[in-house]
Amino acid sequence: MSTEPAFYSESLMLLGGAVVAAPLFKKLGLGTVLGYLAAGIIIGPLLHKITDGIEILGFAELGVVFLLFVIGLELKPSRLWQMRRDIFGLGMAQVVLTGAALSALVYGLGLLDWAGSVIAGFGLALSSTAFALQIMEEAGETNTAHGRRSFSLLLFQDMAIVPLLALIPLLAFQAPNDPTPPWEDFSIAVAAIIAMVLAGRYLLNPLFTVLARTGAREVMIAAALLVVLGSATLMQLAGLSMGMGAFLAGLLLSESSYRHELEADIEPFRGILLALFFMAVGLSLDLDVIAQNLLLIAIAVPCLMVVKSLILYVICRLTRSSHNDAVRIALLLPQGGEFGFVLFSAAAAAGVFSLSTSSLLIAIVTLSMALTPAASALAGVLQTEAVREEMEEDFDGAGSDVLMVGFSRFGQIAAQILLAGGSNVTVIDYSASRVRQAASFGFRIYFGDGTRKDVLRAAGIERAKIVAVCTHKPELTDKIVELVKAEYPNVRLFVRSYDRIHTIALRAKGVDFETRETFESGLVFGRRTLEELGLREDRALAIMDDIRRRDEARLELQAVEGITAGRDMLHSKPVKPEPLIKPKRDTAEHIAEPTGVIATPYTGS
Repeated sequence: MSTEPAFYSESLMLLGGAVVAAPLFKKLGLGTVLGYLAAGIIIGPLLHKITDGIEILGFAELGVVFLLFVIGLELKPSRLWQMRRDIFGLGMAQVVLTGAALSALVYGLGLLDWAGSVIAGFGLALSSTAFALQIMEEAGETNTAHGRRSFSLLLFQDMAIVPLLALIPLLAFQAPNDPTPPWEDFSIAVAAIIAMVLAGRYLLNPLFTVLARTGAREVMIAAALLVVLGSATLMQLAGLSMGMGAFLAGLLLSESSYRHELEADIEPFRGILLALFFMAVGLSLDLDVIAQNLLLIAIAVPCLMVVKSLILYVICRLTRSSHNDAVRIALLLPQGGEFGFVLFSAAAAAGVFSLSTSSLLIAIVTLSMALTPAASALAGVLQTEAVREEMEEDFDGAGSDVLMVGFSRFGQIAAQILLAGGSNVTVIDYSASRVRQAASFGFRIYFGDGTRKDVLRAAGIERAKIVAVCTHKPELTDKIVELVKAEYPNVRLFVRSYDRIHTIALRAKGVDFETRETFESGLVFGRRTLEELGLREDRALAIMDDIRRRDEARLELQAVEGITAGRDMLHSKPVKPEPLIKPKRDTAEHIAEPTGVIATPYTGS
């Protein structure tokens, strides 16, 4: 009973700290990660309200496990295979080069012997999966080029912890605690992975199908938690990391019909456990160690971040990343990682170095984590190339009756009408920020350049009945229209027009339907204004319909005779439009009949 009040009070303090710190730091532009860290430092080391930060950290690492499961759900095996060069090429190069450089630096300064230097150097070479992925997620950069490369680096680092832990008994000149030969450990790990793959392929989908028939949502949530924790535990028992097991489970379920429901079920647990993880990092910070080694830490933390950033930048540039992407990656992953806590604690227990050295290294890692949001924000200052942001052109699942090109305000409204009417719509847009913004509202649109034939084909134009061109630049619209008319003449073209002249040009190109972006809204605006001024609704509607018919008649005439309605376009000024005639008040039928065709209207609408 004595532990219950402490448990509840600690839970309340952590929840209260998260609720206060996260929005405050978000408002200041510092990000929620730093807010959680600050809350943990205040509650723990400063106020001493919670003193078991290390224990909480061990539990809160489940947040990283859930995060990797969700990432696995969002990937597909085919996409992971495409990333293999970055994972095993770039990732291995980063760990080896950074670990060797930091080990040599520690040993050269005489801080540790060669065995301790190796563990310290390679432990510091690992970055924080939780911090980096959270920052990318908040910035909407997970699916960008630098986001994918960063994830590849982090994935290899998660795998690298296994051989590094196996190296500790050898460096401590001890026999491993487990007398099992290395080949047997390797066989167990491979068998566990094969078992996971088989279970994901033949057991998980049938399991969720049976559970879904029960209609009990809580059972589906329990099953989702069971899959995540079960897969993580299986990998841990096989000598691999829990995060890798959860990631593999998510990857195997990425093509499941229950993928979206699983992600929705896991998301609340992922969010709260990740917040707890960041707070636990702050709780576990040993201020006494920092105070006793203040000068050393003040030098070590920036040195660590600079060395890692420089190596990351160089290897990214050598592997054909742009300057901007290399800068983003270098300043996203310069910190130490949560696996460093595990590695340093294991090294201290094995006698590779002392407990005080382990505490010092953990403090360096923690402070480097705390500085990561600031370092990531610095990337914007160092980017010099004015290049268009790119995202992966992933058209998996594309293909509908309507292919919409362009998702600005006009396209968003049109898409809502189509979806409300039960039609499926595939939307592509060449603005990475717009793709991310749409995703934040739960709208799936594809990144792609609609002026490219290969992009249109990948987006499913051959299955589309209608191509809706909703781009806002006339020259871009014309290019897409010409491409579609030339390559896919049987597809019906519905096009957003910029103005009157553009409308006439589009009709000449043979589009099936076009509408000026401001015409209908202007008509409705005028009609509602008349109604507000006291005109009856039916009469205002009749006036609006009359104006629409007159405008269409004028357009048909201008399409044949030109914008100046038969006059020499080079030497004549446009004919003055016929003035609007005040409608008679005795009948609405008179309004509905057009009084004639105006030769040349205002050409700007």
